[in-house]
Amino acid sequence: MPQSATRQFKILLAAGLFLFFAGCLLLVPFPGHKSLIAVRCLGLLILAVAGARNRSLTFWIFFAMLAGLELGLDAPAFATQLRFLSDIFLRLIKVIVAPLILGTLITGIAGHGDLRKVGRIGWKSLVYFEAVTTIALFLGVAAINLTKAGEGLVIPASAQTPPDTAPLHWTDFVLHIFPENIVKSVAENQILQVAVFAILFAIALTRVPEQIQKPILNFAESLTQVMFRFTNLVMYFAPIGVGAAMAYTVGHMGIAVLLPLGKLLFTAYGALLTFLLCVLLPIAILARIPLKRFLGAVAEPATIAFATSTSEAALPRAMECMEAFGVPRRIVAFVIPAGYSFNLDGSTLYLALASIFVAQAAGIHMSWPQQLLMVLTLMLTSKGIAGVPRATLLVLLASAASFHLPTEPIFVILGVDALIDMARTSVNVTGNCLASAVIARWENELAVPTPD
Repeated sequence: MPQSATRQFKILLAAGLFLFFAGCLLLVPFPGHKSLIAVRCLGLLILAVAGARNRSLTFWIFFAMLAGLELGLDAPAFATQLRFLSDIFLRLIKVIVAPLILGTLITGIAGHGDLRKVGRIGWKSLVYFEAVTTIALFLGVAAINLTKAGEGLVIPASAQTPPDTAPLHWTDFVLHIFPENIVKSVAENQILQVAVFAILFAIALTRVPEQIQKPILNFAESLTQVMFRFTNLVMYFAPIGVGAAMAYTVGHMGIAVLLPLGKLLFTAYGALLTFLLCVLLPIAILARIPLKRFLGAVAEPATIAFATSTSEAALPRAMECMEAFGVPRRIVAFVIPAGYSFNLDGSTLYLALASIFVAQAAGIHMSWPQQLLMVLTLMLTSKGIAGVPRATLLVLLASAASFHLPTEPIFVILGVDALIDMARTSVNVTGNCLASAVIARWENELAVPTPD
């Protein structure tokens, strides 16, 4: 976009947001005043003009959320009839989950060839990935338990899914992890069973001759790419689904639903910032990574990730920048692509945070053992979701189904998901760039001087 067009877009965006939110804030002293409807609609019109100049799916999802909010405020009776549109979107998303998890896990594990050939770099990378993402998951759980952002969101009784009150013994859970019929697991959307099957299948695939392995691996890679494209197609329907979900929610529950969303937004940004300062920064210091040079190297790919909300857009530049930073090409070529399946720090933190938010919104108390169980589940199901913007929605819906949580709060979350997505995607890219530097230092192959 030319610089003048970018400036016009920013002016229109600022003017539209100002008018819309001014019209919302003035509802407190002047509830139901008709002139405020005109002010908000004018703001939406200006935002629509801005969107026509910047054809961004993220923008239109955000716009649809605001339009749905307006519809829910002005015509609640009509807005509550639009739920079928959000249900269509939900069904389209759910059908993607199992094939995408199967394809990404199989290609992520078996796609690098014989596991024995991956060698030292492979196991060091995987140990690092799992350690850091586990910390991210626990940090997300701690943050949402501290702020309790979801407790102010009241879900109507008719929309709630009653929790399973029967006590679940730990042996029952362990047994439930392992599939007895993979087709049945896919049909029932038992995503943990699908993930376990994919992991075992990928390990077995590395143990067969190459001529047998190659066709299956090619099929898994093709399945993954097709499901990514499938998700891209479905995401074109996202503005309609999100707008309808927001309209239904506000029309059914009122504008009070927005306060928990603000708390969720600040909780997510606070947790991501804490992760950067209290986890990634100490790792960089312990690995003796030159911070100033690293920040200079990672700035561009992280900015691309923030602007596009997709890690894949930053992948080529991230690999190029880290190689220029001093990480050997063979380490960059393995660690960063593998990290896109196994080291999604920002996304895993957000998934843990959002899953507990959904439980809080539904009034379902989850004990610490249950939350730990959810974290362990997310450790498996969160792999391989960096390819598509907002793909964390797939895993979040799968987790909600596995733990008998309602889906309505997830659609409410979509109202601020685009804003959170930019930050978590930047953290994903930064974490993967740091991982390549740490592994290179661990191998004594980082071609930069050790900081004093």
